[in-house]
Amino acid sequence: MEKWFLTRKGADFQEISQKFHVSPIIARLIRNREVVGDDEIEFYLHGTIENLYDGILMKDMAVAVDIVREKIQEKKEIRIIGDYDIDGVNATYILLEGIEKLGGNVSVDIPDRMKDGYGLNKSLIDRAFESGVDTIITCDNGIAAREEIAYGKSLGMTIIVTDHHEIPYEEIEGNVHYLLPPADAVVDPKRKECEYPFPHLCGAGVAYKFIETLFNVEGKDIAEIEYLIENVAIATVGDVMDLIGENRIFVKYGLEKIKQTKNLGLKALMECTGIDIERLSSYHIGFVIGPCLNASGRLDTAKRALKLLRAKTKAEADELAGDLKALNDNRKELTAEAVEEAIVQVENTALKEDKVLVIYLPHCHESLAGIVAGRIREKYYKPTFVLTNAEKGAKGSGRSIDTYHMYDEMIKCKDLLEKFGGHKLAGGLSIPIENIDLFRSRLNENCELRADDLYEKISIDMQLPLAYVSESLIGELECLEPFGKANPKPIFAEKNIQIKETRILGKNNNVLKLQLVDDYGTRMEGIYFGDVENFMEAIEKKNGKINITYYPTINEYRGRKTVQIVIQNYQ
Repeated sequence: MEKWFLTRKGADFQEISQKFHVSPIIARLIRNREVVGDDEIEFYLHGTIENLYDGILMKDMAVAVDIVREKIQEKKEIRIIGDYDIDGVNATYILLEGIEKLGGNVSVDIPDRMKDGYGLNKSLIDRAFESGVDTIITCDNGIAAREEIAYGKSLGMTIIVTDHHEIPYEEIEGNVHYLLPPADAVVDPKRKECEYPFPHLCGAGVAYKFIETLFNVEGKDIAEIEYLIENVAIATVGDVMDLIGENRIFVKYGLEKIKQTKNLGLKALMECTGIDIERLSSYHIGFVIGPCLNASGRLDTAKRALKLLRAKTKAEADELAGDLKALNDNRKELTAEAVEEAIVQVENTALKEDKVLVIYLPHCHESLAGIVAGRIREKYYKPTFVLTNAEKGAKGSGRSIDTYHMYDEMIKCKDLLEKFGGHKLAGGLSIPIENIDLFRSRLNENCELRADDLYEKISIDMQLPLAYVSESLIGELECLEPFGKANPKPIFAEKNIQIKETRILGKNNNVLKLQLVDDYGTRMEGIYFGDVENFMEAIEKKNGKINITYYPTINEYRGRKTVQIVIQNYQ
């Protein structure tokens, strides 16, 4: 179910238009993205890498950098321990490349999703200790590993945490107590006492700031490591971070660098997945490159994705890229099967009445739980947990909606869980199988979502007659890119659109080509991707007239350019 509403943010759009040399339409779209004031608008439209904040502002950054400088000079062995997702792999790569360039004696370990689970654990620490490692640096994990880090410290190891996840806390008599791990330095922009102005970086972003600060303090040329911004961009989009502020600059600049990348692995991956490098966008990271890198940690080992990024020959890069694409194709098939099983379970049991879905799929590959939860969340627009069998008990992931803080709700059930973590929109957990039904009951008893919260909100930027859609407007919209979370692709709407012609395309009959006419007689080509059958039924019921939301694009076919609109939603 959907609920459409028009975003109405006030501003002097003519003044913004004249001051920043954009059309009033663009001025309104910028305001709708909560970009307010001349400085913010200037940063949004023209911000560069030079405008980014100094990493030394992060709490404990100076301490962490001093420790690592000393360890490099003393030739102590440093072990980077990352995570098995796209952010963790890229953060690991950034730290490894940076410390190597400074002459550090550095190695890497990444947990196995199935054997080790998420983040730092005792076996990883034992492995490092037995190998003679003096110092562990975590990336994209560590903030919640209090016991594990205390164990590592008891062995005499130096431990530095670099992370971006929420700081664990407990409430005692209504007061919040944050639980920091006992590491030698904890670099996480979400620390309450951290004065860094932008707390929304991904793990790779924090890792880059660490290496950048290390280079600055060593008096080294930052240009030597700027290529690593490619990896920050990939991780930022792949980890679905808000594309605002620094993140947007990293992705904007990173996309341009990826187009000229010297990284053999990235080149090979783009070639084997058929990406047109000149048209590379955040979409390709989120839906092509990212899933291939993630598939490594899901169905094999994330070390394979790291190996791809570190490939030294084209032959090696081509082989590894082909392997990752094949793994991702397999992941797609397994995901489709698990999603179908989950839908059958919801439709045929009492689950359908729940406001929070807890779905137990014992035979689903545990690495796919988060993807399946995301698909079910999209279908029913409800917070969703998917649990699968693990070696001990059950493990799973959750995906939430904007009005439900998943991490806070898990804290209320912590007595039922063995391990958990996450943030507002996503979480991971381990739970005894016998507690699953109780977990489901407790979440739903505690749930304060209203019926209105369970409608997906479609935020329309403006009603725009088709006559306003032109090549020049489409060109202007590019200044808002890159699009992603918190900087969405604009949504325009128009009502009473008459459908004159339809043609079904695509090997799965899931593309609909249309001829459209609005109330003013403007004709335009349209295209719709999705459930064509339902769309056609809707047209028939309304005698060929519907309301639509859309985004304008240029269709190029055999050298001919045509303005068209991509229909997103319909009523």
